[in-house]
Amino acid sequence: MGMRTIQKTVDATKPSKAQKPAKSANSRQSKDVRPAKDQKADKVSGTQLWLVLIKAYHSLLGFTEHTLNGSGLGESEFRILEALLHKGPMPVNTIGPKVFLTPGSISVAVDRLLKRGLVTRTNSSEDRRVRVVDLTPAGRDLIDKVFAAHARQVDRLAEVLSPKERRQMARGLKAFGKAAAHRSS
Repeated sequence: MGMRTIQKTVDATKPSKAQKPAKSANSRQSKDVRPAKDQKADKVSGTQLWLVLIKAYHSLLGFTEHTLNGSGLGESEFRILEALLHKGPMPVNTIGPKVFLTPGSISVAVDRLLKRGLVTRTNSSEDRRVRVVDLTPAGRDLIDKVFAAHARQVDRLAEVLSPKERRQMARGLKAFGKAAAHRSS
């Protein structure tokens, strides 16, 4: 589902001009007095919010895959390289939870990146049981370019929202996520 479809879904909850009662020429209502809005149309249940969030998430995943076309990276590989770019070298078992990959999936993805020469995997100097993953110069060059292009495209996509709407959305999503995390633990 694309952003336009989500916007149409969101807009469908707003009354259209055709749905608003027409003012008659003989109406005695003051111009300042408006009919009460349908309270149901203004309410968004937790379930509706969750559904919109899930649909938006899947649309954004598709958008991300589109922004990665031509980079040779899959979405999970992109997330790993991006984490290493912004957080620095990390143990394999630390990367997985940061990029939402299971221990088995992170190992396979790191192996793919290792074979391509984009990362190194070495034993930790503090604990030989720990394997630390870092970017190679080729990996850093690739993720620098791919991330910069991805960030530009996401920033352009976010222009559908005003800066105020972005701040409100970020605050609201953080609160919603923290509440879910708190209640699930």
